[in-house]
Amino acid sequence: MLAVVFVRDGVVPSGGDETVAECGGRAIICGPGAAAAAATLTGLDLRAVELAGFHPGAVAAALAPLVDDDDVVVLPARPDGRDLAPRLAHVLGRRLLAGAIHVTENGASLARAGGREIHDVTVGEPFVATLVPGVRGIESPAGDPPPEVRELSVTAFSVTTLSDSETEVTEILPPDVTTMDLTEAPRIFSGGAGLDSSERFDQLVAVAAGLGASLGATRVITDRGWLPHERQIGTTGAVVSPQLYVAFGISGAVQHTAGLGDPEHVISVNTDPHCPMMQIADLAIVSDANAVVDELAKRLSATEAGAATGTAAAAAGAAG
Repeated sequence: MLAVVFVRDGVVPSGGDETVAECGGRAIICGPGAAAAAATLTGLDLRAVELAGFHPGAVAAALAPLVDDDDVVVLPARPDGRDLAPRLAHVLGRRLLAGAIHVTENGASLARAGGREIHDVTVGEPFVATLVPGVRGIESPAGDPPPEVRELSVTAFSVTTLSDSETEVTEILPPDVTTMDLTEAPRIFSGGAGLDSSERFDQLVAVAAGLGASLGATRVITDRGWLPHERQIGTTGAVVSPQLYVAFGISGAVQHTAGLGDPEHVISVNTDPHCPMMQIADLAIVSDANAVVDELAKRLSATEAGAATGTAAAAAGAAG
């Protein structure tokens, strides 16, 4: 099996390291800064292909000769990977197994119905797959020497030589944290049964957005209709892998924590110091989650008001 991971500015996308691990450390890292990105990964056979930009059709055509000998090619199910995978499958004349949580030489286990169903698919021929980030996890052995990275070259392409059907990226906008997919969110503020009303979640949305975080919830909250199902985290919701996860009033039932992946930092706010979520937290705050959300909202409002006053004063001074 061979992983293909497209990087931007030398940064491996989330889920890229898991994809490499799923393929036993064999990978082609491509894109701007590919060699630098590959050097941050753990692998046995890492190859880097420097590409100036992302034009998925052209990238697929350029990579096809390098991956054709591998019966199974796996890409991370991230925006670039999801764009590139079907085009690569088309160029190679293979089936595409999208949304896998596990990939083998013979097929894959595919998440369907929002993660509520797992379909095991066996394929008797070469195929391309995308691997859902945050499910597999990785082991990071300490003290291992940096990997050796082989740099490869491919046929050059430019925007002027692309076909009319090729996708052209004109601008990359930062994600809106209030609407972005939870599986791609680097920061998540999540609420559970300890929050007392749907209005409290409206308040938490504003607090999360003010701090650059997306909003999540437990199944209890989505069952009440306070938030839509796509905001649910857990075995019957989204599987996430954020850098920061803050749990407000969440006890930490296994159905919820099983969807957390491996966050770098966990903060829990709860009145019960012994609940499971407090036990797994890096920082456990024994307090009423409603009061904490209130206080955060007040402080954010005060900060925003102070910033607005400072801006007005600066404008007045410039005008004078």
